[in-house]
Amino acid sequence: MTASWLSIALALISAFLFACASVAQQSAAASVPEGTALLSALIRSPRWWVGVLGDGGGYAVQIAALWVGSVLVVQPLLVTALLFALPMSAKLAGRTLPASTWALAFLLAAALAIFIVVGDPSEGSTDAPISRWLVPLVVAAVVIGGAALCGLLLTSPGMRALLLGAAGGLLFGLAAALTKFVTDLVDGDPLAAVTAWQTYTLIGSGMLGFYLQQRAFQVGPLSASMPAITICEPLGAAFIGVTVLDERIRSDGASLAIIAVAVSVMVVTTIRLSRTQASTRIESETVDGAWTPTAPDR
Repeated sequence: MTASWLSIALALISAFLFACASVAQQSAAASVPEGTALLSALIRSPRWWVGVLGDGGGYAVQIAALWVGSVLVVQPLLVTALLFALPMSAKLAGRTLPASTWALAFLLAAALAIFIVVGDPSEGSTDAPISRWLVPLVVAAVVIGGAALCGLLLTSPGMRALLLGAAGGLLFGLAAALTKFVTDLVDGDPLAAVTAWQTYTLIGSGMLGFYLQQRAFQVGPLSASMPAITICEPLGAAFIGVTVLDERIRSDGASLAIIAVAVSVMVVTTIRLSRTQASTRIESETVDGAWTPTAPDR
């Protein structure tokens, strides 16, 4: 593989930190009633701040991973955050994950591994002109905006969390691809990084993605939002990596077919995981203004 083992190790550490952060932040956001100013309530929660610190650490390690590795390798590995986050969330809630959830999570991880091994992603160029960014950015904006709007308008907690998480994850993926560009720019010309439009787009997409992530944590369970966030981030980054940064995966017939199947499995298992709680009857009950999931119907 063209990716170094160092970038893989750093990506896995980043995934673990992101998982810890997500569990802490979701438990804090879920206690904030809808209609209440979300961020103003969260900044008063010590548990939420612990999650923010975890996010900061995860992002720092992610930057290091992107510095030495390809976007198409580092970002898919962050899907493993799901394998860390779901059992931690279940432990915090005092319940046990069903076997079906474990099976789906490991199937997702297996599909990810196949994607990396068979796809053998290669690094591209980060100095793409703005003309190459325009169409992919417009496409991304339409998809993200549609997912976020539907997530805000629907009534099902599971679907709202899924769609808001997907929108946030896609923004994180865009931010990751931009991070690759900005870190390479800082390495060569720090002053240019301060004036580059990519730097400010990175900041904006990261902030908006963070807000949508917190909204997803607020409106539904972690098992609904976390799979969507973790799968959409690498998909968003891969979209930019391939269309803008000229990163490549194997394109011969057999490899392409296997990659297509792996990506399909990743998407399907993510949706199934996000519906696991809903399919076992996540019924929102209001307790002091916050939702709490009922016990599963068998």
